[in-house]
Amino acid sequence: MEEKYSLQSKDDFKSVVSEQCNHLQAIFASRYKKFDEFFKELLENAEKSLNDMFVKTYGHLYMQNSELFKDLFVELKRYYVAGNVNLEEMLNDFWARLLERMFRLVNSQYHFTDEYLECVSKYTEQLKPFGDVPRKLKLQVTRAFVAARTFAQGLAVARDVVGKVSVVNPTTQCTQALLKMIYCSHCRGLVTVKPCYNYCSNIMRGCLANQGDLDFEWNNFIDAMLMVAERLEGPFNIESVMDPIDVKISDAIMNMQDNSVQVSQKVFQGCGPPKSLPAGRISRSISESAFSARFRPYHPEQRPTTAAGTSLDRLVTDVKEKLKQAKKFWSSLPSTVCNDERMAAGNGNEDDCWNGKGKSRYLFAVTGNGLANQGNNPEVQVDTSKPDILILRQIMALRVMTSKMKNAYNGNDVDFFDISDESSGEGSGSGCEYQQCPSEFEYNATDHSGKSANEKADSAGAHAEAKPYLLTVLCLLFFVVQREWR
Repeated sequence: MEEKYSLQSKDDFKSVVSEQCNHLQAIFASRYKKFDEFFKELLENAEKSLNDMFVKTYGHLYMQNSELFKDLFVELKRYYVAGNVNLEEMLNDFWARLLERMFRLVNSQYHFTDEYLECVSKYTEQLKPFGDVPRKLKLQVTRAFVAARTFAQGLAVARDVVGKVSVVNPTTQCTQALLKMIYCSHCRGLVTVKPCYNYCSNIMRGCLANQGDLDFEWNNFIDAMLMVAERLEGPFNIESVMDPIDVKISDAIMNMQDNSVQVSQKVFQGCGPPKSLPAGRISRSISESAFSARFRPYHPEQRPTTAAGTSLDRLVTDVKEKLKQAKKFWSSLPSTVCNDERMAAGNGNEDDCWNGKGKSRYLFAVTGNGLANQGNNPEVQVDTSKPDILILRQIMALRVMTSKMKNAYNGNDVDFFDISDESSGEGSGSGCEYQQCPSEFEYNATDHSGKSANEKADSAGAHAEAKPYLLTVLCLLFFVVQREWR
């Protein structure tokens, strides 16, 4: 009978804990799915909008060069899904390729070699043929995509952490305490008497000691998620960047059209005079590439419906509320479990409850949360010297994601070593400009840096070679200090 009740008490405990965790996991899973669906559909809508409008406006010329724009969206989707795209370099490449096509079209009477067009691209920064559109769009797209992708990643990490931690395996000592709390009263004939709330609290804090250690990093993670959520509502709103991207790119094209004469003259001065096409080919080339169309953007009622039947603002408002509710989840989990009527009597029933020995008030104080506080737990023997490896891994996962969140808050897409708390970017600013990023961060190359595997290996090799010299210097310093001490 004791063995049967022991198994039953374990099942009761695991069931109540799983219910609480599964509810939280389901919240993060559903919000991740909604965000992911929204972002992907937003990109699909933006690409369709651009294609439809450019076909109407530029017709055959656009069709001849449409792969340039398709490639742009392929890379944006690839970044959102996999992250292995350097957004800044990709956008620079897009504008460079567009300049080559445009330069040929507005100077169709000339023949340009690939070498000549390479020279043209070198003047891009100096001439600004597309006006200020590329710079602004690069800043907006980079910040918005970094924030959107990182936020979606954060929701997925939260979902996975809760899923892994929710599978609890009580220790032998925990199982004995659970048996005593839930079923030993039956042996005294007190079948309807429930455990005292504080008695239950001590046992749950002992059985969930490792989960309690998650709380600090979990709360930091939630705070970082809320910071990025604010960015998504404001300056890093991916919906406000992608929805009118067709208009922005067309503005750049029209800038090039309007300034084509001045741009061409300066290029001819710098790169040399181009070769003219034969007379017969000039007239044919001009007729084939007449480029005088002006862009007519959609009226608001014609633009595609919002992605996934919702808006980013609505999604963010909803998830912010859920994030706030999820804060301190792990430190409050023992109390939440004991609030379940299957596990303990209510707080107001302190004299008519099972205290582990009889039907009376529970006299021991309630211990704190976390492993370190369990040395004095009167109900559960806990080995405070052995942290749970699974929990430690989840703490590290949260810590890494929190760093990414703080980085995304500043609009950066690189790994960094956070030197001080002040460098986290918390505050009312709108994030750093590319030329004004916080100096407190030491930037480290990531898979977005565009470095090849060989470059990374070379870099790693250089560090490895430096280590013996550093060790030698440290040893010498040690002996010098030791002599001085003597």
